[in-house]
Amino acid sequence: YDGFYATHMREEGQDIVKSVEESLSIGREANLPVHISHHKIIGSTMWGTSQKTLNMLDEARAAGIDVSADQYPYTASSTTLSILFPAWSLAGGQTEIVKRLSNPEIRAKVKLGIIHNIRFDRAGGDPARVTIATMPSNPSLVGKNLAEVTAIKGREITIENAAETLMDLQMAGGGDGIFHAMDEKDVIRIMKDPYVSIASDGSAVDFGKSVPHPRNYGTFVRVLGKYVREDKILSLETAIHKMTGLPASRLKFKDRGLLKTNMVADIVIFDPEEVNDPANWANPHQYATGLPHVIVNGKSVIFNNNRTKNFPGLILKNTAITVKTE
Repeated sequence: YDGFYATHMREEGQDIVKSVEESLSIGREANLPVHISHHKIIGSTMWGTSQKTLNMLDEARAAGIDVSADQYPYTASSTTLSILFPAWSLAGGQTEIVKRLSNPEIRAKVKLGIIHNIRFDRAGGDPARVTIATMPSNPSLVGKNLAEVTAIKGREITIENAAETLMDLQMAGGGDGIFHAMDEKDVIRIMKDPYVSIASDGSAVDFGKSVPHPRNYGTFVRVLGKYVREDKILSLETAIHKMTGLPASRLKFKDRGLLKTNMVADIVIFDPEEVNDPANWANPHQYATGLPHVIVNGKSVIFNNNRTKNFPGLILKNTAITVKTE
């Protein structure tokens, strides 16, 4: 069907080199293009490894593999808190997890895995680097970090006790977290790669509810404001290409991604001196500024900074493909 293999890689921390090789091997053996979703380097002991991973992608392209990637412009990731658990302990879903954590012997083994991941992986060596984004069983914990929650639970703030706290939270149903475990130098190095698009890795969130990752509101304007205007990491033209033409061409959308005759009119009109991302870790529910006009599928959605009543958005499909069915 002329598609590609888009991978949420198995590992983005200590085994990231192995994960990149695994992804490239799938592309090589299946004769498929490869796209690495939200490429990043997790854990302070691995910072700088983006030099190696980007070189691997260059070498793969030189060997004939069609490989690309995308990235969001933050030094923190966001996913379920269970990412800090050893993978084997999550098999079978929540019911099986609770059974394992109720068994003292297995719980002790799970705890060792969590301690390792707090020290060397997504927690960046410090429980305070993990913020609770959602916690259905106890919404009062949302916005607090794992060190604070550990103290609330009456425990001394140590990595070992943070592991106990995480297991308790998972027993109650778990939740989502924000993990501050990346280095700005890796973010910049990956951003500058010509085969890397900008992507939020975000989702549709309820405005004002929980404390989600600010990428849901600020990804693209953050690049335009911080990395183009302020830090001058990318030119304005390069940044826009990484948000429009580059991903559109990767997805083989032949009718959008460029300002060109006969293309679909998806247009953002913004002030490069004013565009900004007020969404932050403490208050992520803030819309981007400096974009007075937005046109989607030829219809105005934002006009003079005001939301219109139009809802012209569509689910997009690869326009290069015609699938024949019997």
